[in-house]
Amino acid sequence: MPNAPQPRTALTPVTRLSLAEMWRYLAVWWIFCRNSLIRDLSFRTDFVLQSLSSMSWALMNFALFKIIYQHTESIGRETGWQQHEFFVFLGTIWIINGIVQTLFMSNFDEFSDMIRLGNLDFVLVKPIDPQFLISFPRLNWSQLPNVFLGLGLVVYSTWQLAHDPVKSLSFSVFTVVGYVFFIGCGAFVMYGVMLCLASTSIWLGRNQNLYDFWFYITNFYRYPAEIYQRNGLGWALWGTFMFVVPILVVSNVPARVLAQPLGAPWHTWEWLLAGFAVVAAAVTFFASRMVFRAALNTYRSASS
Repeated sequence: MPNAPQPRTALTPVTRLSLAEMWRYLAVWWIFCRNSLIRDLSFRTDFVLQSLSSMSWALMNFALFKIIYQHTESIGRETGWQQHEFFVFLGTIWIINGIVQTLFMSNFDEFSDMIRLGNLDFVLVKPIDPQFLISFPRLNWSQLPNVFLGLGLVVYSTWQLAHDPVKSLSFSVFTVVGYVFFIGCGAFVMYGVMLCLASTSIWLGRNQNLYDFWFYITNFYRYPAEIYQRNGLGWALWGTFMFVVPILVVSNVPARVLAQPLGAPWHTWEWLLAGFAVVAAAVTFFASRMVFRAALNTYRSASS
């Protein structure tokens, strides 16, 4: 097999897409959504079992922290993450995990097999951005119920906070818009980190160990950032996962918008953290695209 042609579409900057091209990509993505749903519902029992398994894990996680809060009032000293504040945080985790696992987790998981079997050659000759075709061809609809489960927990916990006479928190439309916006920022960060890990498959051939590493590091973003700010090792973890691999902003910023664990108005450092979340999302996304382009330029087809 001759070498695959150089992927010119992969080198097209995202900012140069015209409105018509953006609509074309949206139409293709809608076809992916529909075809994935048809495929998942073709095996209804498997679909239901996967959905129930995923929700069961989330509910067991909820039960664990419910037990923990029977023995303590707050996670971390003077952090403000009491029961309902933390359940806003936990619901946010479920929402982000559900979005990531529904939209692109399974696609990146199969990327190394695509390279090994030569299917990437067929992606590169199509008149569409290879990154788009690699990221979104299959949606895992069985993970979507976790998004609604998390949304329900967030709404309930927020309602409890709003009616707590001691806290007297106020919420507005801007609060909800800010929460949704930072959820999007978190999804961009997760997408960028996963794309970087997936891109290494082109150089390594197989990166299963790196996916194990992915699940290890995501364990750290499931807890409030304040719990790491206690000693030398904790501060090292906080700095690594806040600034080097910025996964702590994924969950901490949107949850803080609603839960307001330290009350209102926000402290200066909270505003700085929110601004950093936007910067981290943009930098992670564009850096991951650069890594992907660099890896793709070294690809010489499966037969080489």
